[in-house]
Amino acid sequence: MISMDVQKRLMGADGPMELDIQLQLEQGQFATLYGPSGAGKTSTLRVLAGLMKPDKGHVTVYGEPWFDAQKNIHRPPGERGIGFVFQDYALFPHMTILQNLQFALGKGQNSDIVNRLMEITALEGLRDRKPPELSGGQQQRVALARALVQQPKLLLLDEPLAALDLETRLTLQDYLFELHREFGLTTLLISHDVGEIMKLSGLVFQLADGRIAKKGPPGDIFLPKRVSGKFQFTGEVLKIEREEVVYVLTIRIQNTVVKVVAGEAEVRSLQVGDKVLVASKAFNPILYKL
Repeated sequence: MISMDVQKRLMGADGPMELDIQLQLEQGQFATLYGPSGAGKTSTLRVLAGLMKPDKGHVTVYGEPWFDAQKNIHRPPGERGIGFVFQDYALFPHMTILQNLQFALGKGQNSDIVNRLMEITALEGLRDRKPPELSGGQQQRVALARALVQQPKLLLLDEPLAALDLETRLTLQDYLFELHREFGLTTLLISHDVGEIMKLSGLVFQLADGRIAKKGPPGDIFLPKRVSGKFQFTGEVLKIEREEVVYVLTIRIQNTVVKVVAGEAEVRSLQVGDKVLVASKAFNPILYKL
């Protein structure tokens, strides 16, 4: 169990803000922090990582105190057993991919883990190349692998896929989920991509003004009501066409494109680029804008 109950005075874009976060994560859970810019998502990760010291409260991870204001405990980042992946990769440009991963090894740690991570993330053929020679998606795979070299208790992900194109982002989502499952991680992700959250997360904390406004499974957070049916999938609207009395929507679902028939009431609030959930009701498709 990871337990966090902290308060921290911050200076936000609109002036002073109080970060007041209470959350709990079970071991092995994949959870997401969701909310507008300035809501306190990155600050929450920085507190967990030990990069920001709260004013009050505590952080306890599997029974170990990482922070306790009353007892004056503040464990340094290097002693917390975390993996942290940023949007900007933060790789050593003068080192090869193999050297970047080897640099993360702990003292006396068996180096077999490096080969295993390179295998899982399909980096074996790139081991002797340097980060500037790689694409953004390849560099992010290196960053993910490096974050797991010491097999952390907690993996923190600060919008690691946001700058990538759709196809690369979808591929890396698969790598993320595989790594989370393979290593039995507890993972906390920051993301604004509802489709990504629906695909990866089992729990969402929705932040607003430094506090958790809502929490629950992704479907409870993003859908206006419970949806039941024989199928559900999320995608992006690529095209909206009117054909006689109905509309035909072209929707991209990961690497697949499908067409969905909808009525005027359903498409009235939709436009190209919107994220939607498609579900079934009485054998007919229904659409929900996300």
